[in-house]
Amino acid sequence: MNPNQSSTPGGAVVSRETAARLAAQTVGPVLLPGEDGYDVECASYNLAVSHQPALVVGVAGVADVQAAVDFAAEQGLPVAMLATGHSALPTAGAVLINTRRMDGVTIDAEARTARVEAGVQWQQVVEAAGKHGLAPLNGASPSVGVVGYTLGGGLSPIGRTFGFAADQVRRVELVTADGRLRVATATEEPDLFWAVLGGKGNFGVVTALEFNLFPVSHIYGGGLFFTADRAAEVFNAWGRWTAGVPDEMNSSIALLQLPPLPEVPEPLRGQMVVHVRIAYVGAAEEGERLVAPLREIAPMLIDSVMEMPYTAIASIHADPPNPIPVQDRSGLLREFTPELVDAIVEHAGPDSGSPLVIFELRHLGGALERRPAAGNASDLQGAAFSLYAVGLGGPNEAEAIHAHLTRVLAAIAPWSTGRLFVNFLTAADAAPEQFAQAYLPETYQRLVAIKASYDPTNLFRATPDIAAA
Repeated sequence: MNPNQSSTPGGAVVSRETAARLAAQTVGPVLLPGEDGYDVECASYNLAVSHQPALVVGVAGVADVQAAVDFAAEQGLPVAMLATGHSALPTAGAVLINTRRMDGVTIDAEARTARVEAGVQWQQVVEAAGKHGLAPLNGASPSVGVVGYTLGGGLSPIGRTFGFAADQVRRVELVTADGRLRVATATEEPDLFWAVLGGKGNFGVVTALEFNLFPVSHIYGGGLFFTADRAAEVFNAWGRWTAGVPDEMNSSIALLQLPPLPEVPEPLRGQMVVHVRIAYVGAAEEGERLVAPLREIAPMLIDSVMEMPYTAIASIHADPPNPIPVQDRSGLLREFTPELVDAIVEHAGPDSGSPLVIFELRHLGGALERRPAAGNASDLQGAAFSLYAVGLGGPNEAEAIHAHLTRVLAAIAPWSTGRLFVNFLTAADAAPEQFAQAYLPETYQRLVAIKASYDPTNLFRATPDIAAA
């Protein structure tokens, strides 16, 4: 190979001379494989996904994004985007746009809105809004990127109370395949606005979002931990309990296999446990009354449910803060039955030999079912619970973990809606035929038509892909 060229496993070749022409147009770095800083620029939260793009651009602003999109179109290369990489897909052969330098957050306390740039993580917004007694519909993990999460719908720990994060977006700024910076709202380019919110990264590179905040300064939240030998009892009791709670009560339940690490509390260290997560939006006294039946199920290892400032909401799920190698799958369930619990315990419980570190069910419904008048492409129609299962391991462990995940999904198939949730899609779901399962047929056909209008060459295909008509 010519020493002035660079290639990736995707087969794309970009010459150093060509890359230098792009670098002359950008403030942020433009890097080829093998160059200093390339691996750092491509690093993501999910260590199981290896990013090896043909070229990576660490964009510093909108003009850099436009230059990178124009370059990719000229070179016939797909565009991929990276902020935090929680749900990253492989990027071999693509032009990877790293948005981490675009980290501005502006809070308008009077209007109860936030404007965030493309690389912002949720904890930045939670803290900035919290200074004004306000809260966003953030993700469970503080290090999840705001934009990628919201474009997938955005299922917040308080989503039953206020709906999808996507429902609260007022304005989207994005660079489309023609290199134009567009503004999309419910009244300005409404088709694009509808499609972007739920269509993931198929329609352009979002450079900024403006969305509503809520006057929530405190919640009644935390976790109840039980021994895994009581899994069936706790799961069944939680399932019955969810049937009678108000929209202000948000909860999930998980089987956790926690590592024997010093940072894990002693009663949980190196153990499989059942973790019930609570986030009640309302007075602590009422939250305590509603949670009381759960406290009576069985003796607890830890009870951390209490009134807390909203800025501490990340402590409820307590997701690992540092990058980890994630192998995951997801699903949507239409109902919760004792037979479902039997299947879960058999395939993910203490005697299953499961390699999974997390098997989680989230209670849906409430405001998630009340779609806004303007609408968007996000919905969970027919789903009462979401499922998310995770194993930790790199390439050597991936095959065994995915085989087990496949068995788990097969075991719970009788309760599945047959659909997926965009936020939890993985590489196994990224092809158009799998991605279509995240939508109602009429929704997907509308997305395809809008994709054909705004991205007819499918430039933005290094994402869960809506194939242009």
